[in-house]
Amino acid sequence: MRFSKAFSLRWLAAALLFAAGTIAGSSLYAEELSRTDFVLGTVCTVRFIDGGNNAALDEAFARLRTIEEHMSANRDDSELSRVNAMAGKEPVKVSEDTFYVISKALDYARLTNGGFDPSVGPLVKLWNIGNGGEKVPPAKNILAAKALVDWRQIVLDATTRKVFLKKPGMALDLGAIAKGYAADEIEKILLNHKVKAAVIDLGGNIFVFGSKKDKSPWRVGIQNPDSTRGEFLGIVAGGQMTVVASGVYERYFIENGKRYHHILDTKTGFPVDNGLVSVSVVSKSSIDADALSTSLFVLGIEKGMEFLRQFPDTYAVFIDKDNRVYLSPGAGKVFTLQDKNYQLAEK
Repeated sequence: MRFSKAFSLRWLAAALLFAAGTIAGSSLYAEELSRTDFVLGTVCTVRFIDGGNNAALDEAFARLRTIEEHMSANRDDSELSRVNAMAGKEPVKVSEDTFYVISKALDYARLTNGGFDPSVGPLVKLWNIGNGGEKVPPAKNILAAKALVDWRQIVLDATTRKVFLKKPGMALDLGAIAKGYAADEIEKILLNHKVKAAVIDLGGNIFVFGSKKDKSPWRVGIQNPDSTRGEFLGIVAGGQMTVVASGVYERYFIENGKRYHHILDTKTGFPVDNGLVSVSVVSKSSIDADALSTSLFVLGIEKGMEFLRQFPDTYAVFIDKDNRVYLSPGAGKVFTLQDKNYQLAEK
């Protein structure tokens, strides 16, 4: 599956992780109920801290599988694959799920002027980062794939709920936004089942839901990009929130001493190269946090900071290759730097 920003088991807890005592002070609640399964191309865990039952877990994982069946870029029978197969031929009717997520992705494409582009599929498939045997593609192949990437060639018909890709060979990839949508959908299920406190971990996309019994804040650690052991450099603390990260350490390969990561620049056809190694976003909406983490990474620190002003009560933590940490306005209220090898900086 091409959903996970933290694709392999090595990075299951890498992008974001819980700090010691996150769940309930110094110990877990006795009535905690959780389930872990492989879905959306990664290992997903839903953990009920206060309230909830197996029926709610069943519904949550059934919902995840439905989203996977609709939006996987690697399942031949998914709606997304049917849309891609009919590129340049005819529109394809899709579910409300898929239509909404594609519409949301196009909103970000417009806002970022293509920095975030759901039609990146041909480049993603060409580079194939995270699936083994990676190497830098020939220049002519990059140019050919890049010519097929253009969000403006995606046509949506809200009346019929049909999606059409104008050029043959175009392909949608929703890997930078679908897991965020999935987390928001699980939130609805938790509300319906009157769950009071829960943790949703979709391969590193974290959503902490409700309030713990002791009323202490949730604490989510942000990954140290230099660590392969899941160590964190700082803590995000607060009430109900989602925290999503994008970074060069998640999926990559090294060729001739150079690291090539999975976040692709649609203008060059190569991985983004702007000095950033990680961007973490804190928000109330997981679909927005998911799309924003990629958008801000592509835009870079200065443009990213300016772009984020459009999103109230949403914060970002930027980390560059020189171990400098940049906080968006207001992020200091929720984030505390703890690793002395990194330093706060201003842009």
